[in-house]
Amino acid sequence: MTFTIPNLLTLLRMGLVPLFIIAVVNGDSTKALLIFVAAGVTDALDGFIARFWASQQSPLGGYLDPVADKLLLTSAYVVLSIPSLTHGAPIPLWVTILVIARDVLLVTVALVLYLAMGVRRFPPTLLSKGNTVLQVVAVVLVLIAGTLPEAHWLQQVSTVTIYLVPMSTVASGLDYIVRVSRLEATKAKG
Repeated sequence: MTFTIPNLLTLLRMGLVPLFIIAVVNGDSTKALLIFVAAGVTDALDGFIARFWASQQSPLGGYLDPVADKLLLTSAYVVLSIPSLTHGAPIPLWVTILVIARDVLLVTVALVLYLAMGVRRFPPTLLSKGNTVLQVVAVVLVLIAGTLPEAHWLQQVSTVTIYLVPMSTVASGLDYIVRVSRLEATKAKG
């Protein structure tokens, strides 16, 4: 098992998750925002390094990176949907459940594809990547709104973004189901 710079950055991102949760629980939106942004920077850096320096790519990184991403986003949605921990615009619990349900669906589908058909790679679509970006933007806006409670317009923008997340999440989940159906049909013909 090789520890590369991207792997270490990914482990750092995982280590930031508890600090992020503690900041939210303590009501410190500014600190939570800074930690969340720092985690985003580690994500961008590890991806950049892995893409441009082949020696920095590793199978471990291929598994760790998406786990770290999901851990951070899932944690953010869970803690920011707890009413007593509201920062800025609250994230409704049903939105959090939908986000998590989609991720569980994707992991389940990937496992079934691997076990049933030997499919090892099931790359994300543009719609899925857009959904992830929207989820991240919603968290950032909620945290910024928490640091600027007097900016009512920001709370409104946060709320609109939060309600775009479930639409994007459902669309992305349906897109994966369609892709799996097509993959199964292709495998059945071949």
